[in-house]
Amino acid sequence: MSQVQHRILLVDDEPNLRKVLGALLKQLGFEVHAENDGAAALARVRAAPPGTFDVVITDLRMPNLDGMGLLKALQVHEPGLPVILLTAHGSIDSAVEAVKLGAFDYLEKPFDKDQIHQIVQKAITTRERSGPSIQPSPPPGEIADPCAAAGMVGRSPSMQAIREIVATVAASPSTVLIAGESGTGKELVARALHLGSARRSQPFIKVNCAAIPGGLVESELFGHERGAFTGAVSSRAGRFELADGGTLFLDEVSEIPKEIQVKLLRAIQESEFERVGGVKTLHVNVRLIAATNRNLDELIRDGQFREDLYYRLNVVPIHLPALRERLEDLPFLVSHFVQRCNERLGKSVQGLTPAALAALERYPWPGNIRELENLMERMVLFASGPLIDEDDLPDAYAGEAGASAPAAAESSTRLTDPADRQIRLPLSSLGQDLKEAVKAGSRLVEEALIREALAKTDGNVTRSARALGISRRSLQSKMKELGLRESPDDGGPKGPPPQPAS
Repeated sequence: MSQVQHRILLVDDEPNLRKVLGALLKQLGFEVHAENDGAAALARVRAAPPGTFDVVITDLRMPNLDGMGLLKALQVHEPGLPVILLTAHGSIDSAVEAVKLGAFDYLEKPFDKDQIHQIVQKAITTRERSGPSIQPSPPPGEIADPCAAAGMVGRSPSMQAIREIVATVAASPSTVLIAGESGTGKELVARALHLGSARRSQPFIKVNCAAIPGGLVESELFGHERGAFTGAVSSRAGRFELADGGTLFLDEVSEIPKEIQVKLLRAIQESEFERVGGVKTLHVNVRLIAATNRNLDELIRDGQFREDLYYRLNVVPIHLPALRERLEDLPFLVSHFVQRCNERLGKSVQGLTPAALAALERYPWPGNIRELENLMERMVLFASGPLIDEDDLPDAYAGEAGASAPAAAESSTRLTDPADRQIRLPLSSLGQDLKEAVKAGSRLVEEALIREALAKTDGNVTRSARALGISRRSLQSKMKELGLRESPDDGGPKGPPPQPAS
């Protein structure tokens, strides 16, 4: 049973089905809300805050607004909301067509309890981890800047080069391999390639290969026939089939098991495949884009990835730089995420102060743009004023962990005697000495260093914290422990400037 009460919106015009299926979903641990037609369901979703419902399960044929109409309306109102269609055996073709247009999956009547649980839970997991597997496509027509339309932000030389590659190859059918660390925006580049092509009005199908259990990868990619394996209670179209006429994006392609790589290679080369358990050869017209955060050359040497598949994928290589390699884009990314969070959270934050931005520029960003986006959402959510200052940042970003170790700009007198009355240290070396003092557990030396920093900055807490390589909040906490007072310039009570330790 589900540990969290995920909300399911069940839509069907048959009272008995709503009652039976609703009871089954509640038995599986879900919170169920029901409506008797698509129009009522759409009104309910529109009236609720975004994210209220985790999954919509709707019948395909209903009065007022049918399942297909509800699907299209939800794609406009809340694109990330997974929609699962209920269909009778004779309407499977319509359900498959709906999946091609953006539905998450379909359930065939009569229902199997295990199948329902599996599909619903998969929809919830997909939304929580990586968003919807199938992204809604924009209407046909020219898109002046597909990179901007896909959400790519940045003016650095490396990003300008990527924009030029996208503009050159988007309209071609060539396979593209996007490489880069996790969180660098590989999916956005794939989306831009799709939007810049003539396929923009066709499906954009995303597959996170790392999130699929090894035994189900073949079925996910190529589909299966009913009875092909235990649990295959109905036939299902694979992602290649659903992407016919559009773009298939294989994220984390390095995680595909080697035994499936042969079939993938054939599907790319010949544009044909068979479903698991099937004998009929299916032909598709798919533009393939793959992405990886691992070194495929090393995987080939280790025997984990086929060399022939690598060459077939690597027709047009695109490398995305890490955020730490394009810090000139940081202000634009911050502004973009703050504006987006304002719209989603109903806030009016104007941005970051120069000190806060400078602190973020010192941070190494192991999680890249995804980490920055999550941080900005947190800061906007808890912001109490129009600007986010360095003091508002978590210590990991504004404190010692966020700052690079200061290099000594000039020779300094090392602290060999804690009782030394005249401590003479340049500000650039204070941070390193403070780290050593904290590590050694020498609170007397730590106090002396803090007093020295305050003396050299005329008691300015912000400048002292920067010199010590810690956040202003951390320094204020230490000053409180030591009985020191802030200067009037920092908004603290008046008092004599701090004196060196004696």
